[in-house]
Amino acid sequence: MKPFDVILKTRENFITLLSGLSLEQINKVPEKMNNNIIWNFVHPVAAQQGLCYGLSGNPYTINPTIIEKYKKGTKPEGQVSQEELEHYKKIAIDSLHQLKLDYENGLFTHFNTYTTSFGTELHSVESAIQFMVCHEGLHLGYAMAIRKLV
Repeated sequence: MKPFDVILKTRENFITLLSGLSLEQINKVPEKMNNNIIWNFVHPVAAQQGLCYGLSGNPYTINPTIIEKYKKGTKPEGQVSQEELEHYKKIAIDSLHQLKLDYENGLFTHFNTYTTSFGTELHSVESAIQFMVCHEGLHLGYAMAIRKLV
């Protein structure tokens, strides 16, 4: 299985998880936790933009406001509406398809080396995409754990 397939399946599983929850549940930050289910869903999408497009000097493919709101080091700000949730589901899938297309079309010719907070050093867009497999699964796991608390 290729990295893009694994990431897509992870995002589809995340969307299935979201579909079984109320807005109140996806927005709730459980006691002693820093974030909620929706943050864990959108954060990897924002991270994809920074890791793949930002580190390669290419323009983002989603609204930079979303990236700022969900990038590393942020916390949930207010409640996400049903309309926002649907938009996030759409960009989660669309942005991954765009990344795959951009990769296949050779967009990523430059890359600034970066060490993740996980301790992984990324040297290329390929290593960033490989890292995304782990990162996406990590946040799906967090969301599954949070689901038991909400």
